[in-house]
Amino acid sequence: MDTLASRGTAHQQGGRQVKRYGSVLLRLLLGGVFVVAGALKVLDPSAFATDVARYGLVPNALVNLVALALPWIEVLAGALLLAGCWRQPAALVIAVLNVIFLVAISVALARGLEVCGCFGAAVARKASAWTLVEDAVLLAAALWLCRTKGNTDETNRSVN
Repeated sequence: MDTLASRGTAHQQGGRQVKRYGSVLLRLLLGGVFVVAGALKVLDPSAFATDVARYGLVPNALVNLVALALPWIEVLAGALLLAGCWRQPAALVIAVLNVIFLVAISVALARGLEVCGCFGAAVARKASAWTLVEDAVLLAAALWLCRTKGNTDETNRSVN
């Protein structure tokens, strides 16, 4: 009987480790994707502004503001995930961004537009159904990180 109880405990501990390391891996991958995507847009803000304008979802007066601010939001949220600081708020920001991206790309595809801008001008891509799948996966990862609590091994600390 003791052996069965210890197996159950070992199984639970193994499950916690898988969840912990899986969360760390998701955090690092998602953070890395958003740091890279944002940084590539920061390198060429005028090209990204053109992409934003081509979607036709932002008033012309706000296109430059969106093109300048959005990449830095991506970089900051991604960097916070990479660092493990404010993990849940950073994941929430990324989840909201992914919802916006899913809506924007869906509208673009419905209009027959081939604009993407996901990784700035450095990565020439056209929006497709696959882009929607990628964003949905990123959204799922962000939501997973939003709902999981940090612990002492997986940092969810704030910077003082």
